[in-house]
Amino acid sequence: MPSRQNTMGEYVRIVGINGYHAGFSPTPALGNASTFIRRRDFLLVELVTDAGISGWGEVFSSPFAAAAFIKAKLAGLVLGQSPRDFGRLWRSMLGTLGYDRRGAAMMAVSAVDMALHDAAARAEGISVAALLGGALRSRMLAYASGPFIAEQGGPYAHYGEQVEGLLRRGFRAIKPRAGVSPRADGAMARALRQQVGDDVALMVDINQGYTVGSAIESAKRMEEAALLWIEEPLQPEDIPGYQAVARAAPCAIAGGEALASLASYRDFLQAGTFSVLQPDLTVCGGFSGLARVAALAEAYDLPVMPHVFGTVVNFHAALQMAALLPARRGGGPLPYPFMEYDVTPNPLLTLLGTPELAADGTIGLPEGPGIGIALDGAALAPWLTEHWHLAL
Repeated sequence: MPSRQNTMGEYVRIVGINGYHAGFSPTPALGNASTFIRRRDFLLVELVTDAGISGWGEVFSSPFAAAAFIKAKLAGLVLGQSPRDFGRLWRSMLGTLGYDRRGAAMMAVSAVDMALHDAAARAEGISVAALLGGALRSRMLAYASGPFIAEQGGPYAHYGEQVEGLLRRGFRAIKPRAGVSPRADGAMARALRQQVGDDVALMVDINQGYTVGSAIESAKRMEEAALLWIEEPLQPEDIPGYQAVARAAPCAIAGGEALASLASYRDFLQAGTFSVLQPDLTVCGGFSGLARVAALAEAYDLPVMPHVFGTVVNFHAALQMAALLPARRGGGPLPYPFMEYDVTPNPLLTLLGTPELAADGTIGLPEGPGIGIALDGAALAPWLTEHWHLAL
């Protein structure tokens, strides 16, 4: 098929795919209710066009398996094509999934779809938000994703000091990890509420670490802290368990980052499990997939906020997506959607500088084309473990 033209009259088509496996070892390890994260590995996907324009996508959960799927199945579909045909190409990529609609194959589709949108918008000289119809907002509240559970000493002993530092940085919403025990969770949440006062939003993330009974007990012990939400208290596909927790918990239950197919979101929403939905661009099909999840959530009048815990690519892609989502009041300092901000030491997030907050705790939508960053693969060299290239 002929490729589309950009605003300069040049035909733009994809002529190469670069895969960058990059990672680092957090020090200290990042603890949550399920594990201690000792290594963070990512796949960054760069689609290169014959006009010298690149688009970027990301996989954070299964980077090595996703890379194999891109090489074997997706590269042949996108090489030689126009990135502006992202809708047709997304459908073609979905056709390669077979039985696996929720795993690494969908993550591979997600990364390529993200990169297609980035390249298409860059070819037009506009942002992804503009490409997809226009941003509804230029700023949104950022919430700190952290602190994390400590491996040495008391698991929550350092939270007060770290939260104080987050407040100094301007955060007005903070989401620490929880799940040590219901009693410890309650004491931690009450202490943080006393520390931050009534004007700062508090949420907690249990990272799939509890059984139903423990999740309900923890939620009740944290009630005094007036949490906006409790995130992922159970394993991601436990619909009956989430129903039970949602009925018993005194605050909203959030989740969805581990779901991929539209059908899986439908099943959870029909069951009345979540009050806040958190799809991840790198898991649920990129911009194309998340837009469909958001439309489904709108039918249930649920707020949607992208889950973000990766590199500079997903962070800025999520900013573009969040700018397109309708506002919902959730009880915090500003309406949803909020923007998740990984506040742990992450050199792949701060690769182009540390994203800064305004005095009101908001972060702005980048003004540049595409997802708003100018990334060069050479900048990944200090964290690179493998690089591969596919050409037309």
